[in-house]
Amino acid sequence: MPLPGGKAALVDPDRSAGRYLAAADAHGLTVSHVFETHLHADFVSGAREVVARTGATVFASDGADAQFPHRPLSAGEVVDIDGCRFEAVASPGHTPEHVSFVLRAAGETPALFSGGSLIVGGAARTDLISADLTEELTRAQFRTIRTAFSGLPDSTLLLPTHGGGSFCSTGSGTERTSTLGQERRTNPLLGTWEEEDFVRSFPATFPAVPGYFFELRAVNRRGPRLRSEVAAPPALEPVDFERMTAGAVVVDIRPQATFMAGHIPGALSITFRDAFATWLGWVVPLETPLLFVLGEEPLERVLEESMLVGHERFVGVLRGGMEAWPAAGLTLARAALVDAAGAREALRGGAVALDVREPDEVRSGRIPGAINLPLGSLSRRLVSLDRRRPIVTYCGHGERSATALSILERAGFGELYNLNGGIDAWREAGHPILTE
Repeated sequence: MPLPGGKAALVDPDRSAGRYLAAADAHGLTVSHVFETHLHADFVSGAREVVARTGATVFASDGADAQFPHRPLSAGEVVDIDGCRFEAVASPGHTPEHVSFVLRAAGETPALFSGGSLIVGGAARTDLISADLTEELTRAQFRTIRTAFSGLPDSTLLLPTHGGGSFCSTGSGTERTSTLGQERRTNPLLGTWEEEDFVRSFPATFPAVPGYFFELRAVNRRGPRLRSEVAAPPALEPVDFERMTAGAVVVDIRPQATFMAGHIPGALSITFRDAFATWLGWVVPLETPLLFVLGEEPLERVLEESMLVGHERFVGVLRGGMEAWPAAGLTLARAALVDAAGAREALRGGAVALDVREPDEVRSGRIPGAINLPLGSLSRRLVSLDRRRPIVTYCGHGERSATALSILERAGFGELYNLNGGIDAWREAGHPILTE
């Protein structure tokens, strides 16, 4: 947000701070203020990183008990920046300490930086502290979305931290910004709810929660390490890399088809894409030493995404990429990537279909007879699978099911197939679909 005097403010920046500073620099601005609406669970905050690079002042809710240098704010307090006034508004629900910020400047439409208290088409979830607090926070969320912003005009710009579709929130559509007027007309959570109905119904809309969400609040409270304090992994020759695999997880970021054609035995396939950080955080416990097999993405970009969800133990990257592995005389593992016809043939031959999508996706249609074990919980539920039968993994398109296949392979499962194109390819081939 540009301010007078060539200054800029950031609200809820994540750990990938470089992109914010580059944007500010491109507009001739200097970041002078950082506002945190709450202790985030889905990403590591970039507030400390921004301060280290710019000297900016951080403002955060006094209820957050943040343990890094900052200025605590209570509800109703105002920060004046050359005539632009940021007012802290209590908005608990997503978290107990949550505050939103209303920006007012002379002659300008007010802007509401709502964090997770109100998003386009919904609000952020209320179950990320503990099960014991979910009802209390849901009641607080009910009151927040009805009263906290009631004095603001319909024209107020709504600028939330979260968007619909995030595992941290519920919401409709893909829009990231709105106005209060638009939300008052269309946001289903602002309808004619009774509090008890809201308390019963709202938590039922939450998607599955990645386990790392329950660890990052503590990281953000104490203040994460700076990027300069996290060592980059050394490039290792294949033999040295292999020696390190006994105490680490090999993360292969290449596309699923390339992974299936040849990979390091026991490697975990997580294709580098928009959801890379989420799945890395979800399926690999924090503090796990990581080894990387790179594709086309530069190492720094991979590390940045990994650090976004709290991973920092980087112990090596394969020098020369995957081509160097067989060249060094080391064994390659391979897995079958099949089209819809190949998957159907395997199923007719006795294989079981493993659907690793979330339950709401499965309800829209699945392969008849498929077992549903969502990817995020797969490692904990392997005992429910019959190791004597071949398995065809599938998801929406193929990336998540490639990760699932690699988890099964690491666990010692035998004959494995991944359905290229996922359920969409199965449907397009005209094969039977069971819809609930």
